[in-house]
Amino acid sequence: MSAWLDEFLANAMSPIAVLGFIGQAVFFLRFLVQWLSSEKHGRSVIPIAFWYLSIGGAGLLLLYGILDHDPVILLGQSMGIAIYLRNLHLIRKAAAAGEES
Repeated sequence: MSAWLDEFLANAMSPIAVLGFIGQAVFFLRFLVQWLSSEKHGRSVIPIAFWYLSIGGAGLLLLYGILDHDPVILLGQSMGIAIYLRNLHLIRKAAAAGEES
């Protein structure tokens, strides 16, 4: 078990893993921002910062997936980035038309 734990800890300290942890932290921040905004407004709200944090976290996790050769992360995060960008486009389009987002 000690050899497994040593290898686990060494892998967790690798630059690629640190990048993955940072990506996960940014991705988590989007939920925190959304929750705090909803509490402030007393209803469910998705602030624009949620989408930017989503893109940032997904981008970092996508880079992690590329460096780690992880097809699950690559597919999942690349699809997410497309959806987050589309949501930002729809928000900007609604704002330009004078609609409330």
